[in-house]
Amino acid sequence: MKRFLLFLICFIWIGFASAQSSDFLLLKRGSNLKSQIRYYPGEQITYKSKKLGYFVTDVIKEFSTDYIYMSENIISPNDILEIDIQNKDKRNARLKALNFLVLGSGLMLLSVDAINSIYQQGELTIDREVGIIGGILVGTGIALLPVRYKTFKNTGRNKLQIILMRMD
Repeated sequence: MKRFLLFLICFIWIGFASAQSSDFLLLKRGSNLKSQIRYYPGEQITYKSKKLGYFVTDVIKEFSTDYIYMSENIISPNDILEIDIQNKDKRNARLKALNFLVLGSGLMLLSVDAINSIYQQGELTIDREVGIIGGILVGTGIALLPVRYKTFKNTGRNKLQIILMRMD
């Protein structure tokens, strides 16, 4: 039993000693933790710099205190105007799911009522109330399509920070 406890303590100590923290780029909108996005080395980032007037996609290699080293470029966080966050932001996935839920429920309601009327009456009719509710659901789903976070602008309260978490 003593050997097992000694082995377990040594294993846990080695695990903590060999744990390496990773550096990351933090996109911060105020102090809310839910609106923070992190980019780690090896991840793909799409950004617009002050020097270029268009978006560039590159892979992050590593960070220093003042620069971001990428596979094709070296850039300072102060030179970045915007970052494309459509695929990175978790809130976009929730908005997309809500959009498909509302749009799908409206279409399903209309189609079930149409199939039910064909089966029972032999002709295609949709009840007025079902049509109104289904139309509202479909309209809301279509209206929610453009409501997503597209870019992170490096102005105002928004900040880009390089967080170095090295154990040297």
